[in-house]
Amino acid sequence: MKINTAYLILKTDKKVTEDINKVRGYFGNTFREYPLLHNHYSNEKFSYSYPLIQYKVLDGEVSILGIEEGVKTLKEISSEINELKLSDKYYRVTEKIIFEKEINIVPTREEHHYKFLIPWLALNSKNYQKYIVMKDWKDKKLFLNNILIGNILSMAKGLGIIVNREIYPKTILDAVSLKYKSIVMTGFNGEFKIKFRIPDFFSLGKGASQGFGTVKEIIDEDEEKKE
Repeated sequence: MKINTAYLILKTDKKVTEDINKVRGYFGNTFREYPLLHNHYSNEKFSYSYPLIQYKVLDGEVSILGIEEGVKTLKEISSEINELKLSDKYYRVTEKIIFEKEINIVPTREEHHYKFLIPWLALNSKNYQKYIVMKDWKDKKLFLNNILIGNILSMAKGLGIIVNREIYPKTILDAVSLKYKSIVMTGFNGEFKIKFRIPDFFSLGKGASQGFGTVKEIIDEDEEKKE
């Protein structure tokens, strides 16, 4: 299924060092009239579907992914972004680059190879308790693989995409400690292969709106030779 996307890169006068939650908070507060920027709707309700605006900080550089309705929001606010005020620091925006693209998100016959640019938050409070009591690494691997499948299917469902075949990932993951909303959690770095097309810079799992689980495709040497 074809999905419209826009990817906005904000170059600033110095590297951004603040937590991604500060970035999301800044945009949500500055542009409160755009619910997609903060997922906060009337009557104190929140949207828990796949986020159509996703914030990233990669190598000290802020970027924002807009998907479908999020594309319109991103284009409307981009001209007004001239600075970032994060905690007690100001960052002057020196350059804005936006890429628009229509992409296809579908199950495929061939495997695609991805890496996590930002750690993947696979575990919530409930499945974390199940994970930590597992002693066999094979059981843990299968457990995480099933969560990854669930995350991909949730993304597809949130975007109105029908997945009518089984998808089985092959993963190489390393556990890391990180902070999510000031809470220390277990995340995972690494790579995976799966018969599914995921666009670059889309996020999977918990904290997707804040960039956790951001993926990028690895183009294998054999594939490069084919091209």
